[in-house]
Amino acid sequence: MRIGEASRVSGVSARSLRHYEDEGLIVPGRFGNGFRDYCPSTLDRVRTIRSLLESGLAVRLIREVLPHPTDGPGVGAGAADAEFLREVEGYRDRLAARIAALSEQRAALDAYLAKARRTAR
Repeated sequence: MRIGEASRVSGVSARSLRHYEDEGLIVPGRFGNGFRDYCPSTLDRVRTIRSLLESGLAVRLIREVLPHPTDGPGVGAGAADAEFLREVEGYRDRLAARIAALSEQRAALDAYLAKARRTAR
């Protein structure tokens, strides 16, 4: 599909799709006229990239963490140095803290709803 439809389907702007391509995060196919052609697997990758960006991971780290889009399945990034591993661990720890905070908020809402339902009877 062309970029407009890919943008609509993925929920990511055409500008972001071009940026992901410029950063080497995705490699869309090309039609004979040069227009980009986004397949379903590229859109799945776009959604993964968007999710990682929204959760705070930098493009540079995403590029290192995700396999290159032209690599086959199961091919990961090369050997990582200690600084990179610390950055990824820091990201993972921040993500775990956010998950814990959201879980606490969900539990508080569940408790409120349960109490409200009991008193509404």
